[in-house]
Amino acid sequence: MKHNLQILYEDKHIIVCFKPHGIAVQSRKAGVPDLEHMVLNHIASSSHPSASKKYSNPYLAVIHRLDQPVAGILVFAKTREAAKTLNRQLTAGSFGKRYLALVEGIPAQEQGFLTDYITKDGRTNTSRICEKNTADAKEARLSYRVLPGQNVSYSEIFPHFTSKSAENIDSCTLLEVTLDTGRHHQIRVQLAHMNCPIIGDTKYNPHAKAASGWQTLCLCAYKLSFCHPVTGKNMTFCSFNPE
Repeated sequence: MKHNLQILYEDKHIIVCFKPHGIAVQSRKAGVPDLEHMVLNHIASSSHPSASKKYSNPYLAVIHRLDQPVAGILVFAKTREAAKTLNRQLTAGSFGKRYLALVEGIPAQEQGFLTDYITKDGRTNTSRICEKNTADAKEARLSYRVLPGQNVSYSEIFPHFTSKSAENIDSCTLLEVTLDTGRHHQIRVQLAHMNCPIIGDTKYNPHAKAASGWQTLCLCAYKLSFCHPVTGKNMTFCSFNPE
């Protein structure tokens, strides 16, 4: 699967990109393309277009990640100073990250706040809802609101989505999700626990597990906000307008 690098913004300090579904942010497998190396190749070729000279590898820091099946906006740091500042913002919860999720079913409320405890199983690379006193349990918090899906082309947001992707397209709901914590597979696990599993989620949606053929996880980090690490300017990037 070939992907072109989609750059939303770039300067001397940062680069903001849109990661397509199916490509990893970082990959340990030789010969498998990932977003980190795509960005590194772009920076190297842009900075040093002449191949006649030898240059050291450019600096690039991965600030945050998205699961391989999830599409969305990411910011990378091109200097160590920018990386330190962005990491401080991320740790302090100053990043604004919003997601679009196409789910099966209709939530009981049009908007809500979910608080659960999650534990991760490293052997299966899955997480599950658990009791608060479970070993290694971590609190997971998110908010959601129902969006008017009739005004949106689902295939525009989720390129591989078709009417066959869901059991019943009329019972699907488009949600905007805002994370308050960042746990492993958090959105996928909490929405499935709410009986609204994400379409195409082969780990947490029983219908997707049973389906054959290519599955696209209908989850996209469509909006990202942060302060520029050098200028301090508030920056917001949005890949879709779901309203």
